[in-house]
Amino acid sequence: MKEELLDAVLPEERRLRIAAQLRRDTRVRVEDLAARYGVSGETIRRDLQVLEERGILRRVYGGAVAQESRGWEPGADERAIARLDPKRAIAAAAAALVEPGETLVFDLGTTVAETARALPATFSGRALCVALPTAAELAGREGVEVHLAGGQVRRGDLACVGPGSEKFFERFFADRAFIAASGVHLKAGVTSDRLEEIPVRQAILGQAQAVYVLADGAKLGRVAVGRVCQLSAVTAIVTDSGADPEAVRALEQSGTRVIVAPTGSELD
Repeated sequence: MKEELLDAVLPEERRLRIAAQLRRDTRVRVEDLAARYGVSGETIRRDLQVLEERGILRRVYGGAVAQESRGWEPGADERAIARLDPKRAIAAAAAALVEPGETLVFDLGTTVAETARALPATFSGRALCVALPTAAELAGREGVEVHLAGGQVRRGDLACVGPGSEKFFERFFADRAFIAASGVHLKAGVTSDRLEEIPVRQAILGQAQAVYVLADGAKLGRVAVGRVCQLSAVTAIVTDSGADPEAVRALEQSGTRVIVAPTGSELD
């Protein structure tokens, strides 16, 4: 259930970079993209069509412009924005994977919450949420049916934990799930610092066709106290370009798909 066609990896990586470039520049040209990626204009036009169908852009003569989206307006504190940049890059890459009409699972965690905010304004579908803030964010959107996991609401991040949350996810099947992690390790797999979160994530794993672990570069190679799952149980790891290239290479050589979201100078 967790596998995707390997021959779709390279085109998908290219589309993620195009989406990230649009987030920065708001407009792209077919001619420039074809030269940059060494592919034909027709290939780029197909990429733009796919991204338009996902609600990320609007095609115009000779290229495309960014579709208006929610949740990406810069705040006043530039230092806070700089710290958020890897998380937002990961979120943009994750959101670009979503197809219209899908049922999505959003775990707790700041990067997962950013992914929900990064969904195109035109997205319609179903969202199954672990945390109240994420549910509230998506509940304000027309065309999105939101379900909140039950159970105990934890103070601070307002996440739902406990047996009630686990049973909630047993009732649904989802197209894609986005989960958080404290560590991603070649041998230890996906791990978490907070043991009470693990059963909920394991329930999600069994109910989603594709599972993406959202982990910034600092978490690659790290082992936390509790195991969530082996790497073979997930579709891909989505990380940022600040990740150690050796750690990324080791994961890929083991058969784990890694999506590296471009940040900063990677977009230039």
